[in-house]
Amino acid sequence: MGTSNARGWDAVIIGGGHNGLVCAAYLARAGRRVLVLERRGVVGGAAVTEEFHPGFRNSVASYTVSLLQPRIIQELALAEHGLRVVPRRINNFLPLQGDYLLAGAGLTQSEVARFSARDAERLPAFERRLEAFADVLRDLALQAPPNVGDGHWLTQLPALWQAGQLGRRLHGLPPALRQELLDLFTISAAEYLDRWFDSEPVKALFGFDGIVGNYASPEAPGTAYVVLHHAFGESNGVKGAWGHAMGGMGAITQAMARAAIAAGAEIRTDCGVARVLVEHGRAVGVETLHGERIHARAVVANVNPKLLYEQLLAPEQVPIATRERMANWRCASGTFRMNVALSALPSFSVLPGAGDHLTAGIIIAPNLAYMERAYTDARQFGWSREPIVELLIPSTLDDSLAPPGQHVASLFCQHVAPVLPGGRSWDDHRHEVADLMIATVDRHAPGFADLVLGRQVLSPLDLERTFGLIGGDIFHGALSLNQLFSARPMLGQADYRGALPGLYLCGAGTHPGGGVTGAPGHNAAKVILSG
Repeated sequence: MGTSNARGWDAVIIGGGHNGLVCAAYLARAGRRVLVLERRGVVGGAAVTEEFHPGFRNSVASYTVSLLQPRIIQELALAEHGLRVVPRRINNFLPLQGDYLLAGAGLTQSEVARFSARDAERLPAFERRLEAFADVLRDLALQAPPNVGDGHWLTQLPALWQAGQLGRRLHGLPPALRQELLDLFTISAAEYLDRWFDSEPVKALFGFDGIVGNYASPEAPGTAYVVLHHAFGESNGVKGAWGHAMGGMGAITQAMARAAIAAGAEIRTDCGVARVLVEHGRAVGVETLHGERIHARAVVANVNPKLLYEQLLAPEQVPIATRERMANWRCASGTFRMNVALSALPSFSVLPGAGDHLTAGIIIAPNLAYMERAYTDARQFGWSREPIVELLIPSTLDDSLAPPGQHVASLFCQHVAPVLPGGRSWDDHRHEVADLMIATVDRHAPGFADLVLGRQVLSPLDLERTFGLIGGDIFHGALSLNQLFSARPMLGQADYRGALPGLYLCGAGTHPGGGVTGAPGHNAAKVILSG
């Protein structure tokens, strides 16, 4: 055992995921002495690229680029540190029964018209409406929400002023749009899409974003907001576009790590944190799994708030209100993640052969009713008998990931129960479910199963063990109305300040939520620097 504060750390950051690295880079650029501690042997958290089969590399958990904030890319000079993002040639490809739907710039409206002339006519207005709402989210993403609900009214003045700013921003929307934005936060994706479209494939195209990473039915209230959450991103300056980081998602976090180190931060891998050190009610440092005690003026947690308050702090150190909130903090994204090595490209029955459609996110979920059954199945049996699968083949854009002529594919699969009913363990059913996911793709791309040379399988339990994603939740907490904005992670802690003096949060369990955005890390750094 030992004590380390030789450099007089200003901040020690728990977790070297992308938000922790962004926070470290901004603090170090401001002259603060920063130490990042990462439990795994590589930084990046869930945004890492690793070899999973000899000669085949892929993004292990996070798998695509859109929500990463352009300001962060620019201010941290991530391109100069090696980041290069290329666009998907087509955003989405939905294989259907005897047909298909493609979506992408300059393509979506004509494709939608094949299914419904009325839907094609309404599509531009729908996209403009979503874009107007997404602009509001973009404005809010890189600032702390009003921290209402804590302390004497005088201490609430800054939060009330912020709330007034937000009100003015929302007041800039026409009254009908203000009402619709409120609806988006409260109604289901199905209800919202029913207002706009008639065709089931068209509703499936947009409805998928309402349940991706979200353990819910598209009929569940609040899923309309998740559609919007996925719409506020951009790639290479194109709003709403999706891209691929050359070298995989790990290229993003490696660039962030280089930026942080260049600014003066220190990063240690294979250095997990056992607990937060608390003295006289204040967070003063951490103790590592190796028994080293490291003191710092600020302890910054880039982990799920539930993990922080229930595993890294003793119950008696956590205020009762925070303990109660964390007991009810909902973590469940219903995600089953796979990477597969392929001997060749798959060929889909409805659109055979190679083509730009294979660079898209390939969504196997033909309608909202299919998505509803997938959720109901998972609740009842533990996994969907007809699962939702998004297949991405990044090697169509990046030949560094696989040997010549061969490919890698990501399978983002839903729905599965974070905890299996009946006391069963994911350790006993992992490969059974993986076989089902492969078979699901094979039904649309016959021979796909025969192309698989090797696979990496991550159940919700594996995601929790490997990346600290409680319940396999990729968002560090569901994006439901009671877990958003000033209530993320709870009222009184919306400004990235934790339950104890000296403790801060900078992970996806804070505003604006999940996805590889970098926004929580950026915002937390601003708060820490403000004192």
